Amino acid sequence: MIQYSLRCAQDHRFDSWFQSASAFDKLHAANMVTCAVCGSTEVEKELMAPRVNSGGEKPKAAPDTPLSAPASPAEQALKELRKKIEATSDYVGRDFAREARAMHSGEAPARSIWGETRGDEAKKLIEEGVPVAPLPFLPTRKSN
Repeated sequence: MIQYSLRCAQDHRFDSWFQSASAFDKLHAANMVTCAVCGSTEVEKELMAPRVNSGGEKPKAAPDTPLSAPASPAEQALKELRKKIEATSDYVGRDFAREARAMHSGEAPARSIWGETRGDEAKKLIEEGVPVAPLPFLPTRKSN
């Protein structure tokens, strides 16, 4: 595996891993290497310093932060959003489309809900004028 620092025509910079240098060249030639920010296929390799394992000092151990702790302010904001949604609305699971339609038509009392539905079903809800929005997280599945 090889990691490249990449830059798109819009000057977005990001890193990506490839199976080999020739794998990168093949994917790049087929316009399959895209910017992680804007999706542009005009991507070029950045100048990089090689990483060499000298066998010297080993890297320091990671801090004692649990893996479940948010890694960034954005991740923390998503965690807080999820907590608020779960506290202020009802999870209706896979009955989301049915419940949303029933509330929209007045057959069920209006309330805040969240749940799961297929993409085609979500599109139908929008076309019917039912106010829905995707959430930036998946429901937590509990197993026995």
